[in-house]
Amino acid sequence: MNNKKIKVMVVDDSALMRKMIPHILAMDKDIEVVGTAMDGLFALKKIPDLKPDIVTLDVDMPRMDGLTALSHIIKEYDIPVLLISSLTQKGAAATLKGLELGAVDFIAKPKEAISVHIMDIADEMLAKIRAIARASTKKLRHLRPVSRPEPKRPVSIYKTAEKVVAIGISTGGPNALSYILPKIPHDFSAGIVIVQHMPEGFTELFATRLNQICQIAVKEAKDGDMILPGRALIAPGNSHLKIKKMPLGGVAVLSKSQPVSGHRPSADVLFDTVAAEYGENSIGVIMTGMGSDGAEGIGRIKAAGGATIAQDEESSVVFGMPKVAIERGYIDRIASLDEIPELLTAAFSLSNQSPINKEEATVKGEEVIYGTRGN
Repeated sequence: MNNKKIKVMVVDDSALMRKMIPHILAMDKDIEVVGTAMDGLFALKKIPDLKPDIVTLDVDMPRMDGLTALSHIIKEYDIPVLLISSLTQKGAAATLKGLELGAVDFIAKPKEAISVHIMDIADEMLAKIRAIARASTKKLRHLRPVSRPEPKRPVSIYKTAEKVVAIGISTGGPNALSYILPKIPHDFSAGIVIVQHMPEGFTELFATRLNQICQIAVKEAKDGDMILPGRALIAPGNSHLKIKKMPLGGVAVLSKSQPVSGHRPSADVLFDTVAAEYGENSIGVIMTGMGSDGAEGIGRIKAAGGATIAQDEESSVVFGMPKVAIERGYIDRIASLDEIPELLTAAFSLSNQSPINKEEATVKGEEVIYGTRGN
């Protein structure tokens, strides 16, 4: 930020939160709280004078609720917004809607005794404020879900996927996934497994929303779910997702083991098992998000003979996770958000009868730098 302090405005109807959030942000010398507001109406009146770089916005407020305020902030001021959400089904639904409207990310409040446990989210809040300060809401503008898809074809439970696509994604992920997954065709021959950094209680609703707009089936992963062609499994919040090859095919295995790279679920955990179980029959994709989760894991996919793709900086809301993987030399192909579904479809659509390899496959005239010959 060129030694310029990150100016934050805190909008929350709770007097306690209007006190605690600035207290947390004051822990970082590069962040300055320039003002607070008790609801959306007050916030919209104050923004022109305070000129914040970021707004933290409570989702559930009286008079003007958070989603209405968010729409005005995005449309009129183009300021990045970090949503503050409760860990409830209602809060999750509103938060996911807020992300669709253009919020960059969200923080979930502790379930109980907020005044006691608020510091539990301090590190996460500070990290996200720093990351969002470098983000652009413009990158979220075109990331809107497509129109209602054609009716799904039933997923066959009798044919497991011989190949798998593993995706690791974080900040900016809900919008990015809502953009690329509907572009995957119903005849996709590989299984898809996804780690999206998101709290428990949010991932099931998120998967349900994706299922409604995608040609492929999408669900929150459960223990024992089979890895099936044309189906995406999303790791549940607060559980690692691993893949295990069984006699009848690959299955999902959930774990409550310790966080890895600061996360549970962790993309590193998923990528490690995909590398071990699927090797050259896998593609690892690392996308928008802060931090380094997934970088080493996608390196292991590459070492095992699998292909690796990283989302480019231009289309990433936060170019953290992809950047680390690229810098470590683990990425075969850097691709835009628009290119990623095209690359995956070229590799794994049943309608594509040509074997996929480095020399043969092309997308818009560009070499696809990954893949092994299909069986």
